[in-house]
Amino acid sequence: MTTTDMAVAAEGLRKRYGDTAALDGIDLAVPAGTVRGLLGPNGAGKTTTVRILTTLLRPDGGRATVAGFDVVARPAEVRHRIGLLGQRTAVDEILSGRQNLEMFGRLHHLGTRTARARAAELLDRFGLGDAGSKPVGRYSGGMRRRLDLAAALILAPAVLFLDEPTTGLDPRARLEMWDAVRTLAREGTTVLLTTHYLDEADHLADAVSLIDRGRVVAEGTPDELKARTGHDRIDVVVHDPATLPAAAEILGRVSGVTADTDPDLRRAGAPVRDRTTALTEVVQALADAGIEAEDIGLRRPTLDEVFLHLTGRPAGDVQEVAA
Repeated sequence: MTTTDMAVAAEGLRKRYGDTAALDGIDLAVPAGTVRGLLGPNGAGKTTTVRILTTLLRPDGGRATVAGFDVVARPAEVRHRIGLLGQRTAVDEILSGRQNLEMFGRLHHLGTRTARARAAELLDRFGLGDAGSKPVGRYSGGMRRRLDLAAALILAPAVLFLDEPTTGLDPRARLEMWDAVRTLAREGTTVLLTTHYLDEADHLADAVSLIDRGRVVAEGTPDELKARTGHDRIDVVVHDPATLPAAAEILGRVSGVTADTDPDLRRAGAPVRDRTTALTEVVQALADAGIEAEDIGLRRPTLDEVFLHLTGRPAGDVQEVAA
């Protein structure tokens, strides 16, 4: 596919704030009907990228198209085809959920009857039908974010931008948002998701773009990116904290590298290349040493470990850059 076949495409996007380069040549190509995760620490350039792609900010260089329209030359056409869920709640707490959605519909130039019907449809879709007449100020955090998402879908957009959509939500509310995003993707909506939650990108994204210091440093499916670290991991949780050093020594001997330990969790871990053989050797060595393991497991690397492998620092690091 060429960039002209993409729902979202960017070539060499640049943006500076004074002496700081928020974006230093971002390239993106997102096929229609897929979920693309933009993953990186705060300040990496994720939000700046979204602001440019949603026509809220002009780039200093480069070019981008969304739904086939240039974001600088044809911003009105882009806005008519996108939805945006930002980091902050956009709904009015005094109005009811239904009134909020009807208001957004009218702001998008829908007729009164059409706006009312669309509001009812979206309230039911996101499990808010029974709460539709209640003031939003009485909603839980998860309900507000679902209402925010519903508002972003008033025009049934071809492309939906989600900028840190689950920040501050409790685990249950995060799962509810994830279910909603998966449903949208199955129905053919292109989703561009910015997040610094590694598990969020792992669960939702068809492909991930890792961003660091205003540049894309790697792209691929979560599994492809994990494979770039070149190994799986064995983790052992011991019953007796006093045996943790011995368990770590066994892991180090089998893997050929120094095992890392977490005394608070009574856990030792190490990367291994021959997963089946290494797991068998570790289990046997622990038994021979009389070390009781509460848990032992073989797992793939996390995206956080991939980011650390590629950049030398974890994706959770915070940079002092406005982006």
